[in-house]
Formats: sequence, structure tokens, C-alpha cells
Amino acid sequence: MVHAVWSPGAGLMLWRDAAAPVDAADLPSPLPGLLERRFRHRVTVTLPNGDGTLTDVTVPAVALAPAAAAALLLDLPAGDPRLPGDLRYLVHVARGVRRWADAGRVVPELRREDGLWSARWRLLGGDRQRAWLAELATAMPGVLRAAGGRQALDDFVDRLTDPIVRDRLGGRDSAHPLLHALLTDSPLVAPGEGSGRAEVELTRWRASLSAEEPDLVLRLVEPDEARSGDIASDPETVLWRLEVCLRPAGEAPAPVPVRFTDPDMMRVALRGLGVAMEAYPRLRAVPSDPDSLDLLLPLPVVTDLVAHGARALAAAGVTLLLPREWVVAAPSLRLRVTSPAVLLDTDERAVGLGQLLSYNWELAVGDMVLTSDELDRLARSTADLVRLRGQWVQADGAALAKAAAYVGARDPGSASTLGGLLGELVSAAAPVPVDEITSTGWAAALLDARSVPTAVPAPAGLAATLRPYQQRGLEWLALMNRLGLGAILADDMGLGKTVQLLALLAHEREAGQARSGAEPPRGTQARSGAEPPRGTVSPTLLVCPMSVVGNWQREAATFTPGLRVHVHHGSGRLRGAALRAAAAAHDLVVTTYALAARDVAEIREIVWERIVLDEAQHVKNAGTAQSRAVRSVPARHRLALTGTPVENRLEELRSILDFANPGLLGSAQQFRARFAVPIEREQDAGALVRLKAVTSPFVLRRVKTDPAVISDLPDKLELTVRANLTVEQASLYRAVLDDMTRRLRDADNPRARKGVVLASLTRLKQVCNHPAHFLADGSPVLRRGRHRSGKLALVEDVVDSVLAEGERVLLFTQFREFGSIVAGYLVERFGTEVPFLHGGVSRTARDAMVQSFQQGGAGAPIMLLSLKAGGTGLNLTAANHVVHLDRWWNPAVENQATDRAYRIGQRRDVQVRKLLCVGTLEERIDAMLTGKAELADLAVGVGERWITEMSDDELTALMALDDDAVGE
Repeated sequence: MVHAVWSPGAGLMLWRDAAAPVDAADLPSPLPGLLERRFRHRVTVTLPNGDGTLTDVTVPAVALAPAAAAALLLDLPAGDPRLPGDLRYLVHVARGVRRWADAGRVVPELRREDGLWSARWRLLGGDRQRAWLAELATAMPGVLRAAGGRQALDDFVDRLTDPIVRDRLGGRDSAHPLLHALLTDSPLVAPGEGSGRAEVELTRWRASLSAEEPDLVLRLVEPDEARSGDIASDPETVLWRLEVCLRPAGEAPAPVPVRFTDPDMMRVALRGLGVAMEAYPRLRAVPSDPDSLDLLLPLPVVTDLVAHGARALAAAGVTLLLPREWVVAAPSLRLRVTSPAVLLDTDERAVGLGQLLSYNWELAVGDMVLTSDELDRLARSTADLVRLRGQWVQADGAALAKAAAYVGARDPGSASTLGGLLGELVSAAAPVPVDEITSTGWAAALLDARSVPTAVPAPAGLAATLRPYQQRGLEWLALMNRLGLGAILADDMGLGKTVQLLALLAHEREAGQARSGAEPPRGTQARSGAEPPRGTVSPTLLVCPMSVVGNWQREAATFTPGLRVHVHHGSGRLRGAALRAAAAAHDLVVTTYALAARDVAEIREIVWERIVLDEAQHVKNAGTAQSRAVRSVPARHRLALTGTPVENRLEELRSILDFANPGLLGSAQQFRARFAVPIEREQDAGALVRLKAVTSPFVLRRVKTDPAVISDLPDKLELTVRANLTVEQASLYRAVLDDMTRRLRDADNPRARKGVVLASLTRLKQVCNHPAHFLADGSPVLRRGRHRSGKLALVEDVVDSVLAEGERVLLFTQFREFGSIVAGYLVERFGTEVPFLHGGVSRTARDAMVQSFQQGGAGAPIMLLSLKAGGTGLNLTAANHVVHLDRWWNPAVENQATDRAYRIGQRRDVQVRKLLCVGTLEERIDAMLTGKAELADLAVGVGERWITEMSDDELTALMALDDDAVGE
């Protein structure tokens, strides 16, 4: 790393820190060329020791004279992170000196050095420059403070001013001896005895300039003829006055009349106006007032001055004052929705998206909602500056006119269905963002984020105390059910989506009993396509992964013992009339996605009150057989439960929401054009706002990291733990890379190339796990008593430390084969059972594994799970350690797996370790994922297929093996 200090009398000293080496090619130009010089000089710098003390160290250095130092510092990019703090600081100071020179705040002086007189430029001085130097002294890095502090700073500024001013003068010359010396950096020829008196006069002159010199202020004044009406009839013909004022210290700004201003003050004003024109060149092309220095600005220049020129003027030290009534605002749309307090006929089934309501569009500029007359006038104007209700409002004139026409074309109190209104929000027709939606009646609880649904008492049959956010979830689910609107309960994993749904079912069962006055008759057989008897509630069909069927049975028995649950699963499952009779006699029927697709014809014959999808990300691909099957099941109400509504692409959110409310977001092609491409590729904030406006009424999401949601959840510590490859692993890794390079050369089409990359990616992961995993040859885990895999050796250390503390651990892997290797080794190493939950384990065996692990005691303290089969739906809070043996490279999927332990019921802090191999693609992709921001809080994860889009050179850089990857 290259550092710099200023040494008075020696110049800028560049030195290298041997403790932080860096390749010269990685440094910004022109540093690499300078570092090729010999370090002939030496400089003493003060550096910190590891124990907090300081040590003076003498190091070799390259010395640059003031002119060369100024050229270097002004050529370096400001704020470049490749530069250390001391060098960035000196670049900042040098640029500050140049800004003072550009503003004309420099003066000449004569200096007597070694018996001779020389002419030099120096800063003028004064309060502003003294304040600037004081701020610089406060912000000085420690190494520079130790190398001279404020005294060195003053010398640095003094020595750099002369070459910087001369460079800004651009090679000018003069025959006058003093000017010639100032302009060319040559000695003062024949100074004579009068030089001393000249220096005295120059000093007196400089003092007069710095003591009373006023600041330049530009003040924008609205035209008199524009004040008579609300909106100027022809704003393009009106000229605005930009007053050129001087403001002495402690006084108000005053205009500069040409005939009555002191010549010295006129020079100050003209110099300041020149600085302003250089900073904002559009001021050069406007007319001026012959009796003053004031400028007359047409409307386009006025609006551009405020929008862009003000920042340039401020950077040059020029103050711009706007009229007191000036407002800069963005236009926005507001939607006011009116609906009855209750549905028109609560005895009939709710009509969902077909429910009628009325609404009004409004156009607001800032906090000002415009009237119909104002809308009419704005629709005919495209000016960026308008006068509204005594205020000058600056906004995008074209957007304002389009928005005014958009609102004006819609009748107040328009009637529509809820679906029609949301369809209008989905469309991209609105010319400005919709930033506020307010509503009354039943629509308020749905559309207005500030509204709270009607209170629903906790069911008497619920054997649990709901947390406040869970009670809010019950009330929201009851509202969506009453309105007949599909919904997504997207609470973070572990926040109790199961108990909230069970509470809803218990509430509905008790409400149905209250209406009928009796217990619904058991065994009533539902007729195909027929409505259930008045006062009863049809059953709910719940579709979930096979791994959590048992969990639903246990949770229902625990929290809602009065709820009648039937499991439709296994080879002996009911069919035909028996299935219909069983469904009618129960409140909840639980089945799996696979069986829902297989038995869809029989399931469709039953009258369902509701269909619920648990772990609804299973239908994120709308084209699968499982997704098509559950969508085809008729039900009055549709719910989706998922902790990750979006894992990889926004299309997944559309697919799940399309199950809940078919057609809400349009077809897949329409959604891609309106939302997916603009948001994912172009980061379109407007499209994201529209998507949230349409989806938020139907999605309820709370995260466990919010203290307002849950305050008693323990801490979670996430660690990235690195292992070195063994020599055998490194050899196999290089062989896979060589094979990939050869096959990429032979790939003759994009599809073949993508297959090569994905296959190589999997093989490299296997190598990082264990040679036996990659070779699939049944070879032993150890060789001559030594680990063949650095990662497995690390797993052994982690498990050993966990068991020594008497705690439990979950191990996740995406590879069933590697899981078998690890499980076998850990059984032999620790002499304990290691259950392995994967896709091939039966439901009964899964339930037994989970129950045994959760009970603790003599049960296994280690549980191994495949990421797909065990990453969702399970409650494994007996463990407070989670280890990801290999990275899925999708944070959303990994977080779901972690939340098997980090969820309600966990009482201990949870440690999460993510293992990766040093110097391999595992480490590089981990760095990419760590630095990749999630997409506007939509929890968009990252899959692996993006890697296939890389070029061959990018792939080589990503997958290459570093020299330091191999351990001893």
C-alpha cells in the first residue's frame, strides 16, 4: 500500500507499507509510474503497534517537489478506495486549494529567500479560509498529524498554492518583471532596493481585501406581472430577475448598481459573477439589466437553475436565494376508495374481486391536492414552473400535465369492482406514482395500511395464547375469508403460521355451531357440487409437503383438540364415496402435493370451504402437474402459507398470488413485461411501487427480526467458517477445471455450454465436500488415519465442541450422497445415532426422527438433513447449532433451513455456521452473495443459473483455485 506525508522543506514523500503489499497495477494512474523510481530518500513515520502503542519507523521514500506534488495529487481520482486515507486526504486538500484559486481568492506576494526576492502566489486569507483550514486540521489522519500536524498542513497549502495558480493561468507571460516572475516561476530580475517597499504595499493591499470583502449572493426575484394570477397566462414570455448582490459580514445582501458602487466592490462583484458563470455557464447567454449587474432569466433557465445550477453554484461557493414562496415538489396520485361498512348481504357468499365499490383519483403536488379548475389549467400547460395558491411550484411540467389529464378524464365517484380497480393499478397507464390509498368501509381494512381489521376474539377451542401479531394475523385471515379474497400469509419462518390457520379454523367452527345452534352432524356426506347445509362449514383442504404432514397432525392435536382432522395419505387412503364422506365429517383434510396431483379428479368432487397450500413455494412454477392440480380444485376461499414468497424470481410471487386470486396480476407474459423485467433488470422504482400497491392487500408478512413482532426470540450468530483443501482435493479440483475448459471449447451451442457449466459446478462442489463424494467409489473417509477432506475435518471439530457443551446440532447438505458419508463417519466417530432425514425417508420414519430429536434425553444429539426434504416445515428447536455443510447459494433457501431451529420455542442463542473451502469458487460466490442487496425487501434470492451466463474468462476467474487453498 502506498502512503504519503508532507515534509516541510523536502516536499511530498511517497512510501510503501510492507505490511500491506499491493500490486502497482491495482493503483490508480499515475502512481504505478512513480513507483518504478528508486526510493532514494528516507522519511520517518509514526505507526501503531499491535498493543496500541506507537513506534517511529524510518522508511525509503520518493520525494516530489511542490509542482510535481500538485500535479500528482490533482491527477489522482478523489475518494478512490484504492488509496489509503492519508493520500485521499492530501488529494482533498489540493483540490480545495484549486477551488480557492478558481474563485480568485489568491494574491501575489514577494518573499526574500537566500538573499534574493521571489514572487509567489498565496491564498488571500480571511475568515472563510481560516475556517476551512481548521476543518482540515480536525479531519487530519493520524499518520499526518504525527508527521507535523497543523504546521505541516499550513506549509503544504502554502507551497502548493503557487504551482496550482500558475497552472490555472495556462502559460501566460508578461514583460513586467513582477508579472513575469509570477507567471513563469522565474527569479525576480533586478529587484532593486524598492522590493522591500513593494512587499509592504502588497501586504497592506492584501489586508484590505481579506478584512472587509463581502460575499457574492444571487437572489432570484419573481416577476411583478406573474403575481396577479394563480397561474401565469403565458409563463414562457416572463423574465425573472437574478439579482447580483454583495453581502458584507453581518449584513443583508444588497444589489450592485453600476453607477453608485465603489470600484473595489465592483471588482469583487464582477469577480464573483465570473465564478458563478464559470460554474453555471447558462448564465452567460441571458440578457442583463443595463443599470445593474442583474441578469434576466427566461423560464426554462429559471427551472434549470433551481434543479441543477444551484448545486454547481454551491460547489463554487456562491449562494443562491429563492423566493420565499418557492416549492420544489413531485406530482403524485392519490386514490380515495369508498365502500359500505359491511358487505351488502352478509348472508350470501362474498363475491371476492367482484365486490362493488367507488373511488376517486386525486392529483397532489407535494401536500397540495389540486382542484378540478387547477387540473384543467395544468392539463393545458407543460411549464415546469407554475403558480398555485400564491406559491411558485417547480415540478416536471410534462408529467404534471399528463397526470392532470389522467385524473380529469375519470369521473368522480367512479363505480367498479375491486378486481377492476386493482387491474387499473397494475397497468402502467398512470403517468406519476400512486403514493397514497385511503378507503372507508370494508375496503379500509384491505387497502388502507393504517386501518386495523375488525377484532376477532380468540376461539375458546384454541389451547394457546396468541401473540399480538398472531392475533392480528387471525383477524386479517378472518377479514379475507369474509370478503372472499385469496390471501398469502407470508410470515417469516418460525412465527407460527400453523397456529394462526388453526385459530381461523377453530373460529369458523365455533361460529358455524353458533349459527346452527348445534354441533354439525358427523358423517354427513357432501354431494358433489352441492352447498353444505345452512349453519355448517365445509371442510378445508390443506396441501403440504410430505415431511410436514405429521407436524400438522401434532400441532392440530395440541392447539385445537376439538378440530376434526383427516389425513389423506398412504396406500390405504380412502377413495370415492368414502373419501367424500370422510371429508364432510371433518374440519381439516391434510394431503400432500404429490397425492393432490394424483387424486385431483376425486378431490375436485368434494365441496371445499377452502384450499390451503403450506410451503406454497411448491407452486412457484405454474406449469408443473402439482401446481395445475391444486389450482383446479374448486373452493370458496384460497390461502397460501409461505415464509419465502419469492426465492429466485418475481414470477414466483405471481404464480403463488395467481393461485390465491386467479388473474390478479395478469398472465405470465404480462407480468414479466410490467414488473419482472423493469424491477429485476432495470431497478425501476415506479414498477416496484405499483407491484407493492397491488399485492400488499393480499400479502401479510412479518419478520422475526422486528422487535415489534417478537421480542423474546434469542440472538442468532451467523459465521462463515473456512476450510483448506487437502492435496487430493486440490488435484481433483484442477482436473475438473481442466475438463471444463476442454468441454467448453467443444460446446457448439449455448444449451450445451450451459450444461457443461452446471455439471462442472456440481462436480466442484462435490470435490470441496470430499473426494469420496466426487469419485463415488465407496472409498474410505480417512486415509492412513488422516482426513481426505478439509471440510469434513472441520465438521468433526464443530460437532465435537457442540457435544462437549451438551448441546444439539443440525447439519444440512444439498447432497444425499454426501449426507450418507457424513452420517456414517459421525456414527463411528462419536458412537451415537445420527438420523438422516432425506427425500427417501417415509413419513412415519420422519415423524419418529423429529419426535425423538425434540424430546432430547437419550435421543441423538446430531441430526443430518437434506436441504430439500428437511429445509421447511419442521420444528427442531431442541438444536441451537446449525451447520450448512455445502452452500445452496440461495440465501432464502438456506434461511428456511436455519429457521428449523431459530423459531418460536427456541430459548437459547442460535449459532449458524456456513462452511466453505478457501480459495475456491465457494469462497468467491459467498462474497458475491454477501454483497448482493435483496430486491426492495422482496426477499429475492439467488440461484445458480446466473453463473452459466458468464464468459469463459469470467468462469475461469470464478472457479480458479488459489495457491493458498491447500492446507498442510
